[in-house]
Amino acid sequence: MLKRLQRPTSPVSAVLDTDTYNEIDDQFALAYFLLSDERIRPQAVYAAPFSNNRADTPAEGMEKSYDEIKNVLNIMGRTEIPVYRGSTTYLPDEKTPVESDAARDMARRAMEHSPENPLYVLAIGAITNVASAILLNPDICERIVIVFLGGHAHSWSAPWAEFNMSQDVAAGRVVFGSGAPLVQLPCWPVASHLSTTEPELREHVKGTSALGDYLYDLSCRVAIEDGGNAAWSRVIWDISVVAWFMGEDFVQDMLVPAPIPSYDQSYIHDSSRHFMKVAYHLNRDAIFLDLFKKLAGAVSFT
Repeated sequence: MLKRLQRPTSPVSAVLDTDTYNEIDDQFALAYFLLSDERIRPQAVYAAPFSNNRADTPAEGMEKSYDEIKNVLNIMGRTEIPVYRGSTTYLPDEKTPVESDAARDMARRAMEHSPENPLYVLAIGAITNVASAILLNPDICERIVIVFLGGHAHSWSAPWAEFNMSQDVAAGRVVFGSGAPLVQLPCWPVASHLSTTEPELREHVKGTSALGDYLYDLSCRVAIEDGGNAAWSRVIWDISVVAWFMGEDFVQDMLVPAPIPSYDQSYIHDSSRHFMKVAYHLNRDAIFLDLFKKLAGAVSFT
């Protein structure tokens, strides 16, 4: 467990589980995931369910995310990356998986790896697909490492609930209790530092490529739709799961006993439980500089 929780220093096989249509940060994270080949070898992308003002049901959110993943891959010219539809509902309980192409592929792909060479599962949406894969085949817990953007810091005074984990608490409990190596990137007050603005995107993203123009236009449009004004900023915290692979200069973490996310949106702490890693600090400027360089084709910024 401790060995697999060490941050890898060479490229690793990885999959991305994303509710891409939910917000704008998933598109940035998907691009960062595909552009970080010095650390990550992308194997597949999975569409995660979500429901909010952009999708009335988890099934609609998953399908819209599937289409948006395809759209981003097409813009990037990376259509060789396989994309799988995920769960159409959240877990009905902590023992019953929601079968999907994504969950089945994740379970199959994980079994092609080993404890010495695990599959890294980057999760930036409701963690239904990951929990379902574990329930379909618990043996994958010895062959994966999960890097999850979800929940708040373990010491956060408010409830842990945030969008990703609160959508499917049962799935969060499955993952936190599975014994699979888990790296958590909490939202508040860690990944919440990853915000950007229209002037910054205009300077460093717009005009760099078709992808850059798409991300800039998308960010501006959604910001205004969500009530932004001339001084809007947007959180792009999903990129933190990719930034974790870039080293301690980007994201600092520590070992802690895995808490239990409860249905009342608090963490239950138990010092006898297995270890996990939780990020406690990130270097916002270093992460955005790395992202902007990659989006711009490694153009040097000072």
